[in-house]
Amino acid sequence: MTHLPPPAEELRLLDAELRQLDARRAQLLTRRAWLVAALQQPRPWASAQPPITVSPRPETAAPSVQNVLLVLGGVLLTLAAAVFTLVSWGQMGIAGRALVLGAVTLATLAAPVALLKRGLRSTAESVAGLGLALTVLDAYALHAAALSGTDGTGYAAAAAAVLAVTWAGYGLLPVTASLRLPLPCALAAAQFPLLLWTLSADAGAEAITAALLVTAGLDAVAVVRLTAGAARITAVAGAYGMGGWGVLGAGWLSLTAGGPGDASRAGALLLLAAAIALGTARPEPGRKHALGLAIASGLLVVAALGGVARSVVPSQWAVPAHLAVGVALLAAVRAERLPDAMRRGFAWASGAVQALAVLWTLPVVAVVLLGPAVRLGRVWSGAPADARAAVAADVPWPPDTAPAPLVLVAVAAVLALAVRAQEWRGRARLSAAGLLWATALILPAIVEAPYLAGMLVLGVITAVALYACRVTEGAAQVTALVLALVTAAGLTLVSLASQSATLVVLSALTALFAAASWRAGVAPFTAPAALVHAAALAAASGAAADWPSARTALPVLAVAGAAALLAARLGASRTTVPVEAVGAAVALFAVALAVTDPPMLALVLALCGVIAAGTALREGRRPVGYPATALFVLAAWVRLAAWDVGTPEAYTLPVTVPALLVGALRRRRDPQASSWTSYGAGLTVTLLPSLVAAWADPYWPRPLLLGGAALLVTLLGARHHLQAPLVLGGSTLALITLHELAPYVVQVTGALPRWAPPALAGLLLLALGATYEQRIRDVRRVREALGRMD
Repeated sequence: MTHLPPPAEELRLLDAELRQLDARRAQLLTRRAWLVAALQQPRPWASAQPPITVSPRPETAAPSVQNVLLVLGGVLLTLAAAVFTLVSWGQMGIAGRALVLGAVTLATLAAPVALLKRGLRSTAESVAGLGLALTVLDAYALHAAALSGTDGTGYAAAAAAVLAVTWAGYGLLPVTASLRLPLPCALAAAQFPLLLWTLSADAGAEAITAALLVTAGLDAVAVVRLTAGAARITAVAGAYGMGGWGVLGAGWLSLTAGGPGDASRAGALLLLAAAIALGTARPEPGRKHALGLAIASGLLVVAALGGVARSVVPSQWAVPAHLAVGVALLAAVRAERLPDAMRRGFAWASGAVQALAVLWTLPVVAVVLLGPAVRLGRVWSGAPADARAAVAADVPWPPDTAPAPLVLVAVAAVLALAVRAQEWRGRARLSAAGLLWATALILPAIVEAPYLAGMLVLGVITAVALYACRVTEGAAQVTALVLALVTAAGLTLVSLASQSATLVVLSALTALFAAASWRAGVAPFTAPAALVHAAALAAASGAAADWPSARTALPVLAVAGAAALLAARLGASRTTVPVEAVGAAVALFAVALAVTDPPMLALVLALCGVIAAGTALREGRRPVGYPATALFVLAAWVRLAAWDVGTPEAYTLPVTVPALLVGALRRRRDPQASSWTSYGAGLTVTLLPSLVAAWADPYWPRPLLLGGAALLVTLLGARHHLQAPLVLGGSTLALITLHELAPYVVQVTGALPRWAPPALAGLLLLALGATYEQRIRDVRRVREALGRMD
């Protein structure tokens, strides 16, 4: 135990500690005063220090200022030369014109040589740009003075060619080779000669497209020959720009070709574009754009050869023709001599063509799967003539889709046989299986097979997919499961055309999915699917027997009961929750079917309550007891409403009695539980509606009975010190008494003189004021008494 000194000894120790604290405080205050005095003394060394000045930070670097000034000066000189040429040109003779232009141009082009020798590189670049601009003005002046009668477009083509050669030669001279401006300008000027020449010659679209592609080819040669710098960037931009326009033109010519001859010429242009792209990608396989160029070249080859084939085959075979060329590209992938980037590019191009071909078949697959959904508004209208009529009765059938199965099979074969990389092989095989499934799905509609044959094919596909779920694992099992569910949904929609077909199909699907549920891996999906089909079969059977929808709810509800029994048998399996969810949905469907018939609705609700109560008996499903209770109450209410019972107690007492029993059990298990939690809800459910009904009831039995019940509740609350029964029962009793005495109060009030009520009110206020404090104490005692109750 802790030792405690006597009070006198403890007091002495406290006094000693306080004296030490006072001494330490005095020491610290003395030191503080000295520091304050030292800080207030003047510091002579502070004025001796020179003021610190911060130089302004330059916002623009000197080289940038220099470049701006040089560029601005070159632009101004160029504008001045242009004004001179356009305005003052006609005021001079031939000799003067030639002398002035020649002298200025030569002097301007020669000036960069001297500037480079002095090390003024930026100035030399600006002057060289001025000289190049003067050569353009020279070409314009020459046409205006001596060659004004020639064709402007043709002269522009020749001038662009001469300028390109002149600027390139000027940039390649040893004394000007360090200039960076002439070669990019020469490449920019070289983009126009061929195009302008074809335009001046009134050539057709094919010649113009060829000129664009040849220009792009020359740019590609420049790209290959040049290493880096502005010249190579200009060449790359020209190659992509002119080549892009050329490819668009050639593609348009191929699409609008009127015959094999036009298609062949357009194909030749596309092949030229492919050769240019391939030639640019081949010398530098390590470049980032080599793969893209290889892909582009492969696609261009497919477009060229496919366009030629499209011109000689029927329109429905255009896509298979392109697909055949795309598949043939895979032969180049096996060529070991080609760089890796080119082979990969051809592989990607072939894959893109195959993907586009598969996309072309998707409308057919969508019509086969979703087309029968339009029959939901007119079920059992009669068996259609064939499988195509079954899926496209009110949906337009896509034209020229006869080769769609062949396209799907071809792509599936390529995926299964050509893909050999280990990381892609599994995915390719799954994709091939999906394509084969799509082929089998659309084949009956494509060949217009009989209606029953089409449904049989869909049923076989579903069975095969479910069997695959049992013998596969992982992604393959998931794929097979998805295909089985989708096919089953399509088969169900197709069968809605005929009553017998609907019953047979739903029965078969229920059996198939139930059999597949023995496989634990897919049971969380197949077992709910089996229940859904069973519920649909029950509803269809009732409709086939001409039962009203309310009566059909009973066999549907039997499926919900089977789902509850199955969930109880499964225990803690992963399938339990999906089965319970589907069972609850089926039960709601049964309630919806019976909503038009109140007696049958009451029976269905009661049976749903029985199913829910049975579920609540299982471990871990105790909270389901609350919905079960609510279902029983709803069933009772619906039954009473069907009997035209208008007494509110008939509806409230079936709720109050179980609620009070549950509250009593809770209080027995937990004596600390509040009476409001245990009994408040149960008492309110009956007392409040009965009180409302009693106030509107002109007879005496209901108020008498309600008052007696309220008195009994009040006495029980007071006997057991329970707050909720005491407050609720007393309030109800007071309101009932007020309701019963109200007529007499009104009668007495009418018999009194008019001055009597104000006088009585005044006396009451005086009495209350005289005994205010005493009444406050009494109210506090009542509140404390109520607070001590549970």
